[in-house]
Amino acid sequence: MIRAHFGLAKDPFSSENLSLLPQQREVLDTLRVHCQQGGFCVIVGEPGTGKTVVKQALCQYEPKRLIVPVVNRTLHTYHSTLRILCEAFQIETDGVDVRCERRLIEEARRLNAAGKMLAPVIDDAHLMDVAALRKIRLLFEDFPKNHCLVLIAQPELLSRLSLTVNEDIKSRVTYSVLLQKLAPDTLADFIKSELDKVALAHSTFTDDALSLIVRSAEGGLRRAKNLCLAALLDAVRDRTKTVDLKHVNRVLLQPHWRHYEAAFLEGASGILEGRNGARAAAMGAGGAP
Repeated sequence: MIRAHFGLAKDPFSSENLSLLPQQREVLDTLRVHCQQGGFCVIVGEPGTGKTVVKQALCQYEPKRLIVPVVNRTLHTYHSTLRILCEAFQIETDGVDVRCERRLIEEARRLNAAGKMLAPVIDDAHLMDVAALRKIRLLFEDFPKNHCLVLIAQPELLSRLSLTVNEDIKSRVTYSVLLQKLAPDTLADFIKSELDKVALAHSTFTDDALSLIVRSAEGGLRRAKNLCLAALLDAVRDRTKTVDLKHVNRVLLQPHWRHYEAAFLEGASGILEGRNGARAAAMGAGGAP
């Protein structure tokens, strides 16, 4: 609908054509080094700070040389997680755990002998039971040394690993990074770069609308993308090709955005106060009574 209305060849804010921000590029480059040397990496961040983008970039990086099996379903026992790993490696899942472990190790050694690197990724690792995570870590001890196990999680995982009882896991971490929320200017530049990808003019969003989106997104990439897309859809509904404050405000009034209501009201109020102040100054300069 957005593509047809704005006359675009591609969907805006799509994950198909990835472009990494500097902090994401740095994380990806570091992971590539650890994949060559062997490592145990932990990427943490609040929801929407770009962890998924890093995972997708890692999956797309030299797919013929770097194998990246991904486990996305972590609310499971070790038994189930083991079979999900087998599915990710495209090997048989039948049999007891020991047989599955043996097949995984054999497949890892086969890939290593073929000159390939391994970077198994466990997403939402903070949801995984620590006992299952410990068994996964022990399993990968038998993998070739040029593999890199990557855990992607929310910050609570670091708190759990900091417990003394989990020191055996934490002590083996070779690299960890906390993805921070973006500064307002960086987030605005990100939105404009996404518009550039699909040849959509920056003026599609008025300055006030863009400022409100950046403010309401609170540094989150996913929030910014969702707000932009929802505002674009609202503009389509209004049959206009310009997104202004009323479109963003209508999105922010939806129930799932309501906890940002204070931010958006404050932002709208600030914009109006700024306009009133500028108008008053102009009237004063003109000698108006």
